[in-house]
Amino acid sequence: MKRNKFFQIIGLIILVVSVTIATNYVINKPSIDDGKTTSSFDKVPASYASFKNSSGAGDTDFTVAAELTVNAVVHVKVKSEVQGMRGYSGDPFFEYFFGPQYRQQQPQIREGAGSGVIISEDGYIVTNNHVIDNSKEIEVVLNDKRTYTAKVVGADPNTDIALLKIEEKNLPYIIFGNSDDLKVGEWVLAVGNPFNLTSTVTAGIVSAKARNINILNAAMKIESFIQTDAAVNPGNSGGALVNTKGELIGINTAIASQTGSYAGYAFAVPSSIVQKIVSDVRQFGVVQRAVLGVEIKDIDAELAKDKKIKTFDGAYVARVVEESAAEKSGIKTGDIITNVNGVDVKTVAQLQEQVGRYRPGDKITVDVLRDNKKQTLNVELKNRQGNTGIVSADVDVDILGATFKKIDDKVIQKFGVNYGIEVKSVAKGKFQNAGIKSGYIILKINNIKINDEKDVETVLKSVMDNGEQNKVLWVTGFYPNGKTAYYAVDLN
Repeated sequence: MKRNKFFQIIGLIILVVSVTIATNYVINKPSIDDGKTTSSFDKVPASYASFKNSSGAGDTDFTVAAELTVNAVVHVKVKSEVQGMRGYSGDPFFEYFFGPQYRQQQPQIREGAGSGVIISEDGYIVTNNHVIDNSKEIEVVLNDKRTYTAKVVGADPNTDIALLKIEEKNLPYIIFGNSDDLKVGEWVLAVGNPFNLTSTVTAGIVSAKARNINILNAAMKIESFIQTDAAVNPGNSGGALVNTKGELIGINTAIASQTGSYAGYAFAVPSSIVQKIVSDVRQFGVVQRAVLGVEIKDIDAELAKDKKIKTFDGAYVARVVEESAAEKSGIKTGDIITNVNGVDVKTVAQLQEQVGRYRPGDKITVDVLRDNKKQTLNVELKNRQGNTGIVSADVDVDILGATFKKIDDKVIQKFGVNYGIEVKSVAKGKFQNAGIKSGYIILKINNIKINDEKDVETVLKSVMDNGEQNKVLWVTGFYPNGKTAYYAVDLN
């Protein structure tokens, strides 16, 4: 009896299991439809168990930016004259009255190449100043191989930006983007002609902003580069740095390398600076440089400790120039500049970039920390000559590569002079080429007495406008040690 009951239970279990299997089979029965096998799991959306941001690298399409820009980046070929070695000769008595005499070897022709960016349909092209500096001939080759002779509209060694013009219409061009909106880590493309390989596109990310690499050799340089790891090589100079929308956010200018070729980092002038330079050059023929009138330093641990500064953000004012915009606004030595017109500045490079966007006569606000307390000051910016006037395109004192200041009272008393101007600093330019060094006291230029920078400008203008082929400034003066020196400054 018990044995029959046991088999009944086993039979019941088998029946339940069979029914369950059959029911499950009917519900989830595989079906064949156009060769695709489906199951109940196909009704449930599935994804990898990782978070993917919609703006991540996997979703970035570089082809759009490449197509929008590659035809607007040009090959710039340059021929320039390189002067031979100069030899000094002459009789000292003759030189006393007529200045030193020079002999010069036959100039040599040098060929170079870089890149440029078309920024308007009527043929305006941005490139680097160092690409076309001292050029005699400039040839522009488009991506479709059309060739044009270009002229220099204007150039600015302080930012290493130059503007060219070719005579053509309906050209492809790149629109400006806002480099201020650029973020570290954002994807960018470098478009140019490295090693004469035309129309080359490389990709990378923004590694840093407002980077000062101390590469420009100019009297009033502004270095606030965008740093990127997009591959840039010789020939890329003057080419485009664009965002993924194909907007111009920088002009590729330099690389950090011990070999001269790409080694990981490249640097571009931000579009915010490029637009200012281009606008000034097109409107005035020369850059209208706004000057705050301060000597500034970045704040490091040593300076913070020495001056009892409680922050590392901002630019420390080491000196305020007399009668400058800064002095008239109330900025003092020891102040820390932290903001310009609502934009925070944490470094000297950022301060230079912000001030460099304005023209003489523009009124801005400047926030300073004084005794660790914030003050907001109103500043009317000036030009290098200490006024708010427009600088003439005919005379650009910047070509001399020097800054000037009034001669010290001690110098006047020691040497008994009642006129002259001191060369405060010398960077890349005509003065440096001639051998003039900082500290030099200029007494006369072309036998005209010099009292201030306006006198230098007046003489420079007269020489540039005289129509003669060889344009030279004959400079007479002395150094603070009493050594008399004469220089011939070649303006050609």
